[in-house]
Amino acid sequence: MPAESRRWETLEALKNSPKGNITFDPYWSERGEDILAGCKEALSLSSHSGVILQRLGSLPSQRSCFLGSRSGDYSPGFSEENPASISSKGSVLDITAKHATLFVTEEEQINVFHACSHEAKDEDPEADVSEVSSLVSLPTISLLSPKAMEMAGRIIKFEEEQREKAKSALKQRQEMQEKLMAAVAISESEQLKRFEEFMELKQRQEYQSMRDMMDRETKESIGRQEKLKEEQRHRMKILNLRLREAEQQRMREAELERQRQAEGRERLRNLNTIQEEILQLNQLLEPSTQTKTSLPPASLSSYSTRGNQLCSQVSEVVRKTAEGEFPSVEDMTVAERALHEMRALIRLMQEEVAKAQEKKKKEQEDEEQRRKQVELQVQQEAQKKAAQSAKEKAQRKGLQNSAEDGTLKWYKELQASAAQCAQSFEQLNSPKDNQTKKMKLELQKAATIPISQISSNSGSQLREIFDKIDKLLSGRAVVSGGKSVSTSQHPQSLDFVSYKLAEKFVKQGEEEVASHHEAAFPIAVVASGVWEQHPRVGDLILAHLHKKCPYAVPHYPPMKDGTSVEEYQRILGYRVDDAGVEGQDSFLKRMSGMIRLYAAVIQLRWPYGSKQGSVPHGLNHGWRWLAQMLNMEPLADITATLLFDFLEVCGNALMKQYQSQFWKLILLLKEEYFPRIEAVTSSGQMGSVIRLKQFLETSLQSRQISPPKGQLSSMFWRS
Repeated sequence: MPAESRRWETLEALKNSPKGNITFDPYWSERGEDILAGCKEALSLSSHSGVILQRLGSLPSQRSCFLGSRSGDYSPGFSEENPASISSKGSVLDITAKHATLFVTEEEQINVFHACSHEAKDEDPEADVSEVSSLVSLPTISLLSPKAMEMAGRIIKFEEEQREKAKSALKQRQEMQEKLMAAVAISESEQLKRFEEFMELKQRQEYQSMRDMMDRETKESIGRQEKLKEEQRHRMKILNLRLREAEQQRMREAELERQRQAEGRERLRNLNTIQEEILQLNQLLEPSTQTKTSLPPASLSSYSTRGNQLCSQVSEVVRKTAEGEFPSVEDMTVAERALHEMRALIRLMQEEVAKAQEKKKKEQEDEEQRRKQVELQVQQEAQKKAAQSAKEKAQRKGLQNSAEDGTLKWYKELQASAAQCAQSFEQLNSPKDNQTKKMKLELQKAATIPISQISSNSGSQLREIFDKIDKLLSGRAVVSGGKSVSTSQHPQSLDFVSYKLAEKFVKQGEEEVASHHEAAFPIAVVASGVWEQHPRVGDLILAHLHKKCPYAVPHYPPMKDGTSVEEYQRILGYRVDDAGVEGQDSFLKRMSGMIRLYAAVIQLRWPYGSKQGSVPHGLNHGWRWLAQMLNMEPLADITATLLFDFLEVCGNALMKQYQSQFWKLILLLKEEYFPRIEAVTSSGQMGSVIRLKQFLETSLQSRQISPPKGQLSSMFWRS
């Protein structure tokens, strides 16, 4: 049959074509399957069709509708479900070309459909979505006859021509639409600008009207504020005036109260001062006071009774003020009257006491004159004997090399007493607890600092220093470094303070007097006053002086067996340390300072003492020292130096005290002892010898020795 032959030709063509390689199955008819069942392919969109769909979706709606109407003319040879039979005529190549053309046509048809569907969605968003999805389903490809294929080709060509025309018309319409849209946009922009200008003008007008209104309100508000301020200022002025008046009134009252309080306190202080003065004056009226022992008991009793009555009157006034009230003017009048009466009573008593003391003093002076005449006779006899003894010893074969036995015994007793004193405060000197260490340091400062402050500036300063030292040694409290210090704080304090005081006095002679010779007198007068009031301190001063300067005994310590050279030099008074023994000049300077201090002490006396007893260490000890020095063999450089320093400081006082006997001793020194000094002195040590020789020659020629430089005058004690 012709139809079956065409079918086999078609199958052969499909078999040979690259897209139609069909595998023959002899059992397809038995299974009731179509021979081309495996060639049915469903159309599908590629992944690149998204760009085309987006482009077609942006086209105007009119073009989409136009394309939709054109795409409705499908080829009659296409079917959505069953394929038609393929003509046996026509080659495989024609079929392939037709198939490609149909495929492209299908794609364009799908694109047009998509554009129409987008337009439909834009026009009616609520359209049925199921209808659109049914249209999207792609038709299947069917093999047509040559005539149908030719017709389909013409249709496709016509469609392409129409498509080109549509594209051209669409492009022109698009350009016209774009021009129209541009013109509309420009027009709208201009209208928008005019509208904005109009709105801006309207806004400015409203803003200006609001600003004018605000200015008016501001001016009115400022006016009201100024008026309120003016009223406020007026009220404040009135209030300030009232406050000022009230403050002035309060200040006047406060000032009056302060004045009343101040006057009351002043009256109270005056009352206390009056009571204190009356009590002190009443103590002078007591019979136990030493200054009234010369008065008869009846007179003392009457004075004491009246003084007690006056004290009772003042105590009665004070008792009234003990309740917190200030004394009145009448109370002060009573107290002042009592004070004046007490002073008058004291003056009467003092006049009576002065008369009695004057009488007693005259008797004592007569007795003192008689005693001095007796002592002078005894001293002159002793001086004659000492001078005769010195002259006899000088005429002998040689002089002594050590002090006399009595002098050595006295020297050893002083050293033993000093060692015992140092041993007595060993516990305080080596404290174990911090409190004792602190107390030791405070005591040492209280003892040594006042001595370091001694100078020749004024007599009042020396008196303050002496009073401070006297209080400390008497067990009373003194202020040192802002703290109260007393020797009653520790049982060993008094020994410690006495030892340190004596040590400091000698150290001042060793250092201060050695550098400034005039400093010997203020230091010596304070030392003499302390010595007079506290004899133990004087013994310690001598012990320290003899230990550091044995020539003040005078004593030349011999070198004992087993004693090293350095130790013996230390005994002689030299300073020995790690650097060695001090030089001769330094040694002589220190010895000179201590001898000058000693020479000043023996001739001075504290001017504010009792002056009733004898001087604790007076000029007789200086005479003894000078006589014993001339009885001992001279030492090179030392003897000449010490004799010159001693005579320069103490020569004037010895001359006034011993007169002719002194000049005999000086003549003996010049004629018989001085050649011995020259004999033991080398040529390099002649400086001190020359000074001593000139001093002796000048003194013997003029029969006069000048007072030493730096001696304290009577005017000094008034400063």
